[in-house]
Amino acid sequence: MVYNLSPEEENKEIARRYKDLLKGAYQTFTTADKKEIRKAFDLAVEAHSNQRRKTGEPYIFHPIAVAKIVAYEIGLNTTSIVSALLHDVVEDTEYTIEDIERLFGEKVARIVNGLTKISHLKKDQNVSIQAENFRKMLLTLNDDVRVILIKIADRLHNMQTMDAMPPDKQLKISSETLYIYAPLAHRLGLYNIKTELENLGLKYTEPEVYNDISEKITQSKEGQDKYIETFSNIIKDSLDKEGFDYFIKGRRKSIYSIRKKMLTQGVTYDEIYDKFAIRIIYKSTLKNEKFDAWKIYSIVTDHFRPNPSRLRDWISQPKSTGYESLHITVMGPQGKWVEVQIRSERMDEIAEKGYAAHYKYKNQNERESGLDDWLNKIKESLENPDSNAIDFVEDFKLNLYAKEIFVFTPNGDLKALPKHATALDFAFAIHTQVGINCRGAKVNGKLKPISHELKSGDQVEILTSKNQKPNIGWLDFVVTARARTRIKNALKEDQKEIAEEGKEILARKLRRLKINLTEKVVNQLVNHFNLKTSLDLFYRVGNGSIDNNQLKDFAAKRNNALVSFFKNKMKRASSTPSTIEKEEVTDKFDSLVFGKEEEHLDYKMSPCCNPIPGDKVFGFVTINDGIKVHKQDCPNAISLQANYAYRILTAKWIDSTKQEFKAILKIHGIDHVGLVNEITQIISRNMSVNIHSLSMQGNDGVFEGKITVSVKNKSQLQKLSDSIKKIEGIETVERIYKH
Repeated sequence: MVYNLSPEEENKEIARRYKDLLKGAYQTFTTADKKEIRKAFDLAVEAHSNQRRKTGEPYIFHPIAVAKIVAYEIGLNTTSIVSALLHDVVEDTEYTIEDIERLFGEKVARIVNGLTKISHLKKDQNVSIQAENFRKMLLTLNDDVRVILIKIADRLHNMQTMDAMPPDKQLKISSETLYIYAPLAHRLGLYNIKTELENLGLKYTEPEVYNDISEKITQSKEGQDKYIETFSNIIKDSLDKEGFDYFIKGRRKSIYSIRKKMLTQGVTYDEIYDKFAIRIIYKSTLKNEKFDAWKIYSIVTDHFRPNPSRLRDWISQPKSTGYESLHITVMGPQGKWVEVQIRSERMDEIAEKGYAAHYKYKNQNERESGLDDWLNKIKESLENPDSNAIDFVEDFKLNLYAKEIFVFTPNGDLKALPKHATALDFAFAIHTQVGINCRGAKVNGKLKPISHELKSGDQVEILTSKNQKPNIGWLDFVVTARARTRIKNALKEDQKEIAEEGKEILARKLRRLKINLTEKVVNQLVNHFNLKTSLDLFYRVGNGSIDNNQLKDFAAKRNNALVSFFKNKMKRASSTPSTIEKEEVTDKFDSLVFGKEEEHLDYKMSPCCNPIPGDKVFGFVTINDGIKVHKQDCPNAISLQANYAYRILTAKWIDSTKQEFKAILKIHGIDHVGLVNEITQIISRNMSVNIHSLSMQGNDGVFEGKITVSVKNKSQLQKLSDSIKKIEGIETVERIYKH
């Protein structure tokens, strides 16, 4: 569409849009509110007067549209509307944050500043910079959630007006929208906005699919309207007889969710039966609304047979987004299953407006806000300064779209956790220390391992031990961001302890090689072993991964290098940045392990997808060529996994210096009182080595024992063996490979 308004028409259109913004807002404005909004509008018009959008329209159309979304669809107040009108002023014009604070106060300035920090993501960037930008944006949740809400409104309007953009920009912006903005809108309870963002995202990422489904929905609209009318007529009399003030409307499934269902269930458009739902919205008081919902449920099921497995009661236990509704699937007219959603006007308002409506009703409704709960959980991961940006965004996403299960504590309190959460996730949800010391759980009275996946309705009691410590394997089965963050922090603390010991050992060993442990030598060692940081170096020395021979090799190379080093100082100067870049080196993946036991097996890389260390992979057992390793997103992966599931081996890349493996030690010697106690003490003192099993058999003063332990590498195992040999009465300690 070509934009061609004259300056006069343009001014009229700006004035019309401004009046429209005030007219249909969620709340009524006082004279002072209107004055403040007018002041912000005038400043935005003046500041953006020379700017145009890609469509040719005056730039001011954009801030007005964003403010309108904030006012109508999110239902925020004057402060947010003012901030939305000004959201691009500091970024794009001569005005500063100080000007905004002077004119509109500290609150508005803080929100505009938050929006300015995240407003323009850098173009054509690699994934880690992109993740860093998302991280910066999400960190504003800590300051003021309104920053994110206005940012979502800004993104929605950009998506609505993206036709004039080049295709590569459309694709990039749509992908970002589906990756982070739509899940955020969902989590903040903005269901209408979430749906529109997803639909628009699909429109630009898969236009053919979008248009095809859109066309089919339009074609079936008339039939659906008739069906809803037939359904309504059947239950109307019963609802009227009970004196309900209500209305019934249809809610079509979004294009995006139909597409998602077609993909996940492998069905065509025509095979999806619940393409629309019928919504019954009733007026009620807060005291009676729950009772009224079940009364309407009773009326509906008197007329139509319900499917008991499809009852969803979000009224007794609201979702943590604050969403409340009663969903039932019934056999409707013409023998069709149809979903019926029953909710009060208050519940409907919260479902449509999300965050703002939730807080409007908060004082009347004393139930603890799931949204507040969620924001507090999120703040924990936001406050972890050490997390890597990509990890942070991935962890954050775990908290967004997760379907929920509800489990009980031993006292009968209810905890909401994401689907697939384990006993260990539950332990961390109770308290960090409970998680760190968790060694098992009683689920419904039965003893279960910490990796046990919980189901809705389970009652869980956590068992702890002071000697229990997190290990890297825990990260393989926890699903909550809280648990992941806490485990990573605990592992880092453990790593720091071993690194401190390692630093002393390294200084000692280097002295023997006539080398002083200076910062320069540390940098050289980090480079030599291709590591990330000095902490990694000290840690590997501490746990025995870097041994004497490797250090001798470094010393020899260093001596040879010194000659050329003095010959060419310029060369040295040009190479120094490599030490500065060290932080950018990716994780050190040096080993591939297979199966639950994480065994080291022979393998070959598959040429169809050429995996590299660190990729998510799986092993495929071929008939003549051993194990072939494929990437999980390899073009052949789906067909291999579908047709030859029995030949698939789980596989993952590890940093062998941080991974633990099990080893069995066979001990032989002369028995005496307290021997077992001495052995276990030595093991537990020996650099956090874990005992898995211990069996001892005595026979006429001679004993034989087997101990299974977790160690990080062979030199750690050797050190342990040497320590055990020093115990009085121990004759031999040898490693065996079978129980």
